[in-house]
Amino acid sequence: MKAAAAPKREPDLIDLAALARAAECLRTLAHPHRLRMVQMLLHDRYTVGELADACALPSHMASGHLRLMQHCGLLSQERDGRKTYYRVAEPCLAGVLACVRKRFAGGGA
Repeated sequence: MKAAAAPKREPDLIDLAALARAAECLRTLAHPHRLRMVQMLLHDRYTVGELADACALPSHMASGHLRLMQHCGLLSQERDGRKTYYRVAEPCLAGVLACVRKRFAGGGA
């Protein structure tokens, strides 16, 4: 006689509304310049100009990318004198970039 299979355990599914919010933020990240900015911001804070230079973009385009990521709650900004610096507000971005590095850049830190 065969033993009865154990009943399947239901997965702990995330609410569809939460998945919709996650999808929106993932779509926002899905751009090479934005991923480069996040990569840099995971290590330090930077101004729009510094990020624009690193991405070879005009400042107004870099500012638009930063605004989109800030709208999703991924980044924050802080003023220091006359300069405004951006930094990562969502620590989970480190895991996202680690996954990107492992899958598409051959691993390594």
